[in-house]
Amino acid sequence: MFRIKCIVSYDGSKFFGYQRQLKERTVQGEIEKALKIIHKTPITIQSSGRTDAKVHAYGQVFHFDTDLDIKQANWKRAINSILPKDVYIKEVKIVDFNFHARFSVKIKEYRYYLSLNEYDPIRSDYVCFLDRTLNINKIKGALKLFEGTHDFTSYSSSLQHKDKNKIRTIYKAQLNENNKELEFIFIGNGFLRYQIRIMMGLLIEIGLEKKEIEVIPYLYEHHDRSKARFTAEAQGLYLYRVEY
Repeated sequence: MFRIKCIVSYDGSKFFGYQRQLKERTVQGEIEKALKIIHKTPITIQSSGRTDAKVHAYGQVFHFDTDLDIKQANWKRAINSILPKDVYIKEVKIVDFNFHARFSVKIKEYRYYLSLNEYDPIRSDYVCFLDRTLNINKIKGALKLFEGTHDFTSYSSSLQHKDKNKIRTIYKAQLNENNKELEFIFIGNGFLRYQIRIMMGLLIEIGLEKKEIEVIPYLYEHHDRSKARFTAEAQGLYLYRVEY
């Protein structure tokens, strides 16, 4: 038996998310479909995590176990020859059985792209457009408050399951500007479902001066989702890399 680690990129705009669903098109579903053709039997992949509908990835990671003795380079060629054009295997590596795509993760990096330029339908599936003026200095100040180890319960998809650990560490939260095109970089040890999109929604509201930056530490102490109702659009979000 062999354990195969893959790095995959995909255009999320035509998918109902990453995780396999019974009746909808998903990234996991397409990959497992390709592996089933190669193996002539169902193969289940284990991934670093899931992304939601319309979210993209440059560096998603998954692994699977196989009894086929195929060279690394040939694995890449074989899988990509079957996959649809909006999914692409960038790298294949045979790894030790101690490796696990989900449980061995040390760092994840996400990036979010927000454009303050005029709406462009050609790019609308890949960037969040906001035809408003933002206070960039306030956003930069707010970003720094996300760094460190915090209880991100208020930034998750639900306040249910309060016994589940929702403490995460963000090592870096950075904004790069280029001609009204904003690139937000978030690097951490892990992220809750919708966490970055909720954080981005809050940053946008702070930039619009609808909220003050003090709301960020307030939400660490008080699990009050009513103060962070706005969830930014999915298409601006990219899973950029995963480190082990």
